[in-house]
Amino acid sequence: MQGLRFAFGPFVLDPDAGTLLRNDDPVAVGYRGLKLLAALVGRPGEILGKAELMDAAWPGTAVEEGNLTVQIAQLRKLLGPPAGGGEWITTVPRVGYRFTGAIEEVADARRQALPLPDKPSIAVLPFVNLSNDPEQAAFADGLTEDLITDLSRADGLFVIARNSTFAYKGRATDVREIARDLGVRYLLEGSARRAAGRVRINAQLIDALNGQHLWADRFDRGLEDIFAVQDEVTARIVEALLGRLRTPPARNRPTSLEAYDLCVRARKLIDESPQAAREAHLMLTRALALDPDYAEACRWLAMNHWMGWVHWGEPIDPNRRIALELARKAVAIDPNDAGCRWVLGNLLAYERSFDEADAEFARAFEIDPNEADAWATLADITTLAGHVEEGLEQIRKAFRLNPYPASWYYLTLGQAQYAARDYEAAVATLRRDETYRTSSRRFLAASLAQLGRLDEARAEVDFFLVGSPHFTTSHWVMTEPFRDPATLDHFVDGFRKAGLPD
Repeated sequence: MQGLRFAFGPFVLDPDAGTLLRNDDPVAVGYRGLKLLAALVGRPGEILGKAELMDAAWPGTAVEEGNLTVQIAQLRKLLGPPAGGGEWITTVPRVGYRFTGAIEEVADARRQALPLPDKPSIAVLPFVNLSNDPEQAAFADGLTEDLITDLSRADGLFVIARNSTFAYKGRATDVREIARDLGVRYLLEGSARRAAGRVRINAQLIDALNGQHLWADRFDRGLEDIFAVQDEVTARIVEALLGRLRTPPARNRPTSLEAYDLCVRARKLIDESPQAAREAHLMLTRALALDPDYAEACRWLAMNHWMGWVHWGEPIDPNRRIALELARKAVAIDPNDAGCRWVLGNLLAYERSFDEADAEFARAFEIDPNEADAWATLADITTLAGHVEEGLEQIRKAFRLNPYPASWYYLTLGQAQYAARDYEAAVATLRRDETYRTSSRRFLAASLAQLGRLDEARAEVDFFLVGSPHFTTSHWVMTEPFRDPATLDHFVDGFRKAGLPD
């Protein structure tokens, strides 16, 4: 499939780049979903067995069949029905699945390049796992994520977020094409092998404009030196790109490698599903038992508790209290971690401690102006504060740092467009976000209602209430961090016109 893209209906799938477009706009779809869709559209009309599909999405990993069912359901929601009715993906009972749509192969099609920033720009591609053990893939991913975080904190660099660079994992794609898609000049790529208490890392920095290698090195160290290696790689890249050594303040590092492995695995699960979030909770709790002063584990566990009551229907109390306690502890352990700062800022906004929240976000961006998730989160809070144009600018900044983001970025953008009374734009945005997170449907319903399209609005309300049967507008208003009465009234008006329960 290399070099080909597959068009069906309004969609174009590029398996090599790991992207899905709807009418030339990126669609928020997860890595597993892309792998499954690529396998299905690569053999249209054929029945693909469950084992074959699970191997495509989870190579070398034993997973329960329920994970495949969840991913297929998410793909169906995201794609919606074909123009002629029915489904793009059909189930063959007790056997597998089949893609039934008409496929057109498109060669050498490219989307418009993003402009280069006005400072050195870099993307860290997923490091290749060279270990014989597939389980070590998480270690290579963790190394990649940590290097992204470390480089993001270097003053003077523009760094693409993890979600977008991991879209290229396992893809044999030309570095110039990747740099063009992400809008950066430099790429860092490499490999890692972990075995017998040692780690071997190869890394190379590439100027994508001419394909030249600016820097390359090999590290062969004891596993206990992994964080020193990360610091050294970061320092060498910063020196190569900025012309002088300007390393950021030291980060809090775990004292237990087992705790580190658990945290790496857990942070991938938090945003997937309630079941995955419960797995993440167990991993992070174990990590903190091994290393109580591990700041990153504290902040991810705080985020997991927050996700529980905001998105997964868990009780507000004691999750709210525990999340805030953990976030405060994370900042106390490592005040120089931007992630800890913005997670605390988000939770403080939900506590309506707005001055404290604003200060935490400001400090986070002083430490790391490249924190895409922080910009997207702040956009939500800024919009509900009534500063809609500022909120729109913040979510646009998040998209530039993360061109292939998680689906909740689209929810945040659509919510801001609704607040700006740009209802047509909100509808177009929120119809991209047809994932398991059905919470976007309430804003889609409100936008349709404000346009007078009440039948469509009612249909979206029905869909939303299937996933959130206990939702009431009054409870939502009580829990969301509003601080502008006019903005609040505008959302309530749209919800009521759409028919959402009071």
